[in-house]
Order: sequence, then C-alpha cells, then structure tokens
Amino acid sequence: MNIADLDLRAAIMQNMHGSSEEDIRNTIDDAISSREEKALPGLGVLFEMVWGKCEQHDKNNMIGILHQQLK
Repeated sequence: MNIADLDLRAAIMQNMHGSSEEDIRNTIDDAISSREEKALPGLGVLFEMVWGKCEQHDKNNMIGILHQQLK
C-alpha cells in the first residue's frame, strides 16, 4: 500500500468504531500522557469530530481554554 493511498481519518474512525466511552477516554488519556508524536493525528481526528458537532458557545469555550493555555 502506498502511503498516499492511506485515508488516515477513515482508519482512525474505523479503529475507534464501537468503542465504549471508557475506551475513548482511555485512548485520549493514553495518547496525551504518552506524549508520542504518532498519537497527534488521532487526537486531531477526534477533535475534528467534536468540533463539527459542537454548538457555537461550546466552540467559543474551547477557543477560550486554548487561548489561555497558549499565553
């Protein structure tokens, strides 16, 4: 398989499909605590999914939290 043929979003979503809430929490916690660069795309896909379903006030709240952390 050519790396250009890999659909990373689809692979991550397929890998996580059917996961329990506890599984998802553990995946996120493990990815963050490991501080491994290879976990970043998966976290990005999960964030993209959340962002796409959030109301504007929730997005504003997340932006505020990120802004504070980046000061």
